[in-house]
Amino acid sequence: KAYWNKDAQDALDKQLGIKLREKQAKNVIFFLGDGMSLSTVTAARIYKGGLTGKFEREKISWEEFDFAALSKTYNTDKQVTDSAASATAYLTGVKTNQGVIGLDANTVRTNCSYQLDESLFTYSIAHWFQEAGRSTGVVTSTRVTHATPAGTYAHVADRDWENDSDVVHDREDPEICDDIAEQLVFREPGKNFKVIMGGGRRGFFPEEALDIEDGIPGEREDGKHLITDWLDDKASQGATASYVWNRDDLLAVDIRNTDYLMGLFSYTHLDTVLTRDAEMDPTLPEMTKVAIEMLTKDENGFFLLVEGGRIDHMHHANQIRQSLAETLDMEEAVSMALSMTDPEETIILVTADHGHTLTITGYADRNTDILDFAGISDLDDRRYTILDYGSGPGYHITEDGKRYEPTEEDLKDINFRYASAAPKHSVTHDGTDVGIWVNGPFAHLFTGVYEENYIPHALAYAACVGTGRTFCDEK
Repeated sequence: KAYWNKDAQDALDKQLGIKLREKQAKNVIFFLGDGMSLSTVTAARIYKGGLTGKFEREKISWEEFDFAALSKTYNTDKQVTDSAASATAYLTGVKTNQGVIGLDANTVRTNCSYQLDESLFTYSIAHWFQEAGRSTGVVTSTRVTHATPAGTYAHVADRDWENDSDVVHDREDPEICDDIAEQLVFREPGKNFKVIMGGGRRGFFPEEALDIEDGIPGEREDGKHLITDWLDDKASQGATASYVWNRDDLLAVDIRNTDYLMGLFSYTHLDTVLTRDAEMDPTLPEMTKVAIEMLTKDENGFFLLVEGGRIDHMHHANQIRQSLAETLDMEEAVSMALSMTDPEETIILVTADHGHTLTITGYADRNTDILDFAGISDLDDRRYTILDYGSGPGYHITEDGKRYEPTEEDLKDINFRYASAAPKHSVTHDGTDVGIWVNGPFAHLFTGVYEENYIPHALAYAACVGTGRTFCDEK
């Protein structure tokens, strides 16, 4: 009992020592773990603990932040959200319909005419930072035109319109309705981003050209080469811009003499942590480091979105070992950001856009590998795993109709699909609240249960940007 009493008293002392930082935030770094449910964070903590020997007593870096809250993620037409509607909420402060980015709930999905009506536009916190004369950037392990990063700059009636061929596929006119990649290159706020890093080269060059790494044709039908267009636009402004497509080139960038940086490191999404080519592909922490070095050149401050996007993708496939590795990769990026910034002037916020149906089942002994077995069923005498899902392709039934019992080899396979209760080609998201962890100026604005769209309003208050109430207005 002495151990636990001291442990609790130490935690109390730490809490009592927290000071409220009521001062303007110069910078905001927004970490988004896509699909990172609370159960994912818990499982990642124990997974990390298995590597360090601390098991359940381990901590994830953001669990040391001063303040935490919960976010309610439903959107305007669905009880369980997708990443597009949620990105609109936590980046622009307005909830919207499933599959819509940067437009309000009056929008009908896949109807391109709605994105021509600027009265429906919702503007992101990145846009607000630019209006205040401060720098912006986005880093992701997905395509840079995917739902989460697109939430910082795009206004589209369908999240799938990442390039013009996607618009054509839905029988809309790409000459009237700009696709997401075009909006990133040609429209504000996307064209003003100082840093753009992730995957998705396929949406930036024409089908007549071949990808520099994979030799696969591009997907654009309009013949545009948007990477060249981006470089030309910066040159016309007299700015120095660098485009890179591999790890070596990224790490060799002359940051001091580079005004704009675009890195597209994959034809589509970046490979996962456990499958990537370490010599060719930068890690999320490496991209985060370069992004912060680029943005801190602005004395006025910056906004940076960093997405651990493949947490979600591996959950969709019931591949929990990979999803946990992706979570720890983002944790390392958070630690990188903490080491490079001052908590007196930089808000670092970590949250998720929605959860996944991952559960942690009882009753394994303490210090058990979280990816291992929890016990034996008292109904069918077969072992069951600690982790499983509510739905997905991990649904296993043997030929004689019995529940499949994983082998030891199954659980060591990085692509093994953990069991699900209902069969689906892809796991559904879940609707449980997700965590918000915050450090820095006005972090104490996050101490309750909030609608997801509250997040950018509170950040804007602290950073003195946007059109709503701000700290600077009240000084």
